[in-house]
Amino acid sequence: MARDRRDKYYWKAKDDGFRSRAAYKLFQINEKHNIIKKGDTVVDLGAAPGGWLEVARHISGGRIVGVDLKRISFLEGVETIAGDITADRTIEKILNLVGRGGSDVVICDAAPNLSGNWSLDHARSIDLTRCALGCAKKILRPGGHFVVKVFQGDMFTEVLNEVRDNFAFTRSYSPHASRSQSAETYIIGKKFLTSPVRRGDEFDVQINEIGSSGDGVVLIDDFVVFVKDVELGDNVRIKVQDVKPNFAFSEVIRKESSID
Repeated sequence: MARDRRDKYYWKAKDDGFRSRAAYKLFQINEKHNIIKKGDTVVDLGAAPGGWLEVARHISGGRIVGVDLKRISFLEGVETIAGDITADRTIEKILNLVGRGGSDVVICDAAPNLSGNWSLDHARSIDLTRCALGCAKKILRPGGHFVVKVFQGDMFTEVLNEVRDNFAFTRSYSPHASRSQSAETYIIGKKFLTSPVRRGDEFDVQINEIGSSGDGVVLIDDFVVFVKDVELGDNVRIKVQDVKPNFAFSEVIRKESSID
């Protein structure tokens, strides 16, 4: 507590009437990456005590839902759910509030209970991040945005790539309001992908169309995938390199003559 009381964001939160200094992290994340917009529906996972809920309500003014195992004290204009974000019944409760179309934004500033053992704490943080991502994939609308806290460490790149596989734009960002000695950072995922392909997927295809740019064009479950360095009629195995909301880019990894 003594450390907190020497922290300018602790005093700023007191002066501005926010429940937590963490409020300024979300303000700074949003200023940098434009995650929450006016009127957005926002779901906050692991929301207690409510610092991010206050900010989401302030920025959006739309429907705001907080989810936590702990009780969240009343906030005007905010709906709360007591539940485990990995449980199907909690997902159902969230969708009943935000609608079957899904939420515009899912945010998560939750952290595991710290043991003092860094390897264990990092592993717990990664597990919590994956739980938040799993929940977000079930409740986000196509094109929606995601923010989640994670501790940096050996498994950080792995979980960053897991987020990257599900969003058109992915970055890590450390707001100034995070304490300088903290290993926390935030993964930002924008434009949730609901396409039938993902980065790294491989397919055997025939090139029946060449686009105006000279790339091959194939459809995978009616989803457009561009293929570099091919000619009309080629039979190739492709690997997806990048996925956007409406199309993907791929490269040839084998020609027909080398396919077993």
